[in-house]
Amino acid sequence: MSVHQTSTHSRTQVRREVVRKKSLGPRRLLLLRAGLAFAFCGLGVRLVYLQVFDHAHYASMSVEQVKENIVTTALRGGIYDRGGQTLAVSRPTSLVIADDFQIRHPASEALAMSPLVHVPVATLTALLSRKNSGYVVINGSLDLADGHKLSSLVFPGIVVENSSVRTYPDGTLATSVLGNVNASGSGTTGLEYEYQSLLAGKTGVTRAFVSASGVNLPASRSTVVKKAQPGVGLELTLDSSLQYVTERDLARQLKLEDGLTGLAVVMDVKTGEILADASLVNTKTQAGALGPVPSWGKNVGYPGIDQTINNLPFSQAYEPGSVFKVVTFSAALQAGLITPDTIFPVPNSVVVGGRYFHDAETHGLEHLSTTEVLAQSSNIGTYEIGKRVGETGLLTQVERMGFGSTTAINFPDQTPGLLVDASNWYASDQVALPIGQVDAVPAIQVLDAYNAIANGGVFVEPKLVRGYVYANGALKATPKSATHDALSPSVDATMVKMLEQVVLVGTGTNAIIPGYSVAGKTGTATIPFPGQDKLTNSYNASFVGFAPANDPVLSMIVVIQRPLNDIYGGAVSAPVFQQVMSYALHHYGIPSNGAVQKPLKGAAASIASDVT
Repeated sequence: MSVHQTSTHSRTQVRREVVRKKSLGPRRLLLLRAGLAFAFCGLGVRLVYLQVFDHAHYASMSVEQVKENIVTTALRGGIYDRGGQTLAVSRPTSLVIADDFQIRHPASEALAMSPLVHVPVATLTALLSRKNSGYVVINGSLDLADGHKLSSLVFPGIVVENSSVRTYPDGTLATSVLGNVNASGSGTTGLEYEYQSLLAGKTGVTRAFVSASGVNLPASRSTVVKKAQPGVGLELTLDSSLQYVTERDLARQLKLEDGLTGLAVVMDVKTGEILADASLVNTKTQAGALGPVPSWGKNVGYPGIDQTINNLPFSQAYEPGSVFKVVTFSAALQAGLITPDTIFPVPNSVVVGGRYFHDAETHGLEHLSTTEVLAQSSNIGTYEIGKRVGETGLLTQVERMGFGSTTAINFPDQTPGLLVDASNWYASDQVALPIGQVDAVPAIQVLDAYNAIANGGVFVEPKLVRGYVYANGALKATPKSATHDALSPSVDATMVKMLEQVVLVGTGTNAIIPGYSVAGKTGTATIPFPGQDKLTNSYNASFVGFAPANDPVLSMIVVIQRPLNDIYGGAVSAPVFQQVMSYALHHYGIPSNGAVQKPLKGAAASIASDVT
């Protein structure tokens, strides 16, 4: 083939290729258009499917992103005294929250909102101008009326929610009993803690639409899914008037004697109901080796005298000293080993188990009757009686009189005490236990034992909650206190007569109440300390008793820890008993018994003779 022919052939091929490509262009365009049309159809179908057939599913998903089920707390139940006076109450309030990212004009909104939220304009402007959190609490306890008015107005980024605030109308009164609640509204101490689940009620559920910062979205509404159920309130056995007098007189004496702590409890003899329960600390007195006593930081009317955080009559164990001697005397009488007139030779001191024991005041050999031993609070005389009872009899009577067991009140942090038993009995305990040295017990147990004597020998469990108050106003009474026999009626009557002599001519004369017979016992117990035998010049001064002695209605204990100006139970604690009990007897209209009390000849003793 010639060159000319080859060239002609090549041009022909090129021409054919150009024609072929020209013919493919429209075809490709057509295919592209068809593909696009198909894709758009697919998208259309998908959109129709999403919008029509799967709309509910994706709408639900979008709502779930902003929907939140918020747990709403119930209104906390109130706490009342036996007469219905409010001691603690939760007041419904409004919680005002701002999403500061949504606030466009802080100054103008603050100016408009300030009168409603009761926050100064300058402070409110600063809060709304933060732009750094999305959740700013403007007022956590706004009055409901102002809250409702605020929520009805249009303030972008502002949300009003239901809330409440816990208040104690009587200030510091009975705080050591009531306790307190924390910022979230939960009880942390006292009855607020013990009855938390009951007082708190049952939470509800509210559905809201919120931003990522937790603030409700504009124009959205909250829906109550489940209503919160209000808490159940408590009606206590406390009498607010008597509680006030008890705290006042105890605080005054605690201040006067410069003591560290003071406690006082008044009980209804027959029912075991606690009518007053005072627990105070003198923050102006150095605690020293005893350690600090936590307080609420608000005085009760005397500078430095505060309510304690722990309720000391239940939570603090102490060596009771001579008030514990009632165990020894009642055990000996119950076993028929002595009578009130049995005579004992009483030396000034004895050595038992390698320990030296003595009476508070030096004396030669004396011959004292059982009643005189108790009235003069002789340690050695009590030991002579305890020897007849023996180890087993003493330990049994300690338990029978209610020592070593927590009360049915089950108060938070209550202690059962620390008692010696047969497994750790030492020879010296034959003296130490009868005079109240070796056992450590809470004051409520001491009062329970004497209350049993006041109640004809029948031990009755103490009681602090009288009934439950429901949201509809209904009141459900709590069960009566459990009881058990502690002493026979005859032994009990003898004990009452002997305890009357303690007050008439013994160490408890400062407890005498004109027109009423009083029975009781003093105690001045040296405070022990680990690593030492006793703390120097540190004592627990006690008085426990009941009135009227011929037909007891009220019992009471007073303990002042480490008084510095005077140390004796008869001088420090008995006057508080006299003041409070005198008020209580008249407050409840208890008539004067007019009984003629006959002081026992030879039973006279100085107030200082009861130191152990």
